[in-house]
Amino acid sequence: MKHDPITSGKRKPVNLSLDTGVVAAAREAGINLSQVSEAALRKAAKEERDRRWREENREWAESVNRWVEENGLPLERYRLF
Repeated sequence: MKHDPITSGKRKPVNLSLDTGVVAAAREAGINLSQVSEAALRKAAKEERDRRWREENREWAESVNRWVEENGLPLERYRLF
């Protein structure tokens, strides 16, 4: 199983305000509000963490790409493909 750095394994009760129609439809469909909310928040947090990483490391990535364009891959002559 892949490690999820966001997951702690602990639970904390929180209050959410949700549209009553959405809640009614979810309950009618047998959807677990906590599980779906947690999954959506996990996905949103990961996407934001990844976006920030890309933003914070953009200059570094661009400089590495420029270096490779100018010099080629360091061990390219040993590649078998």
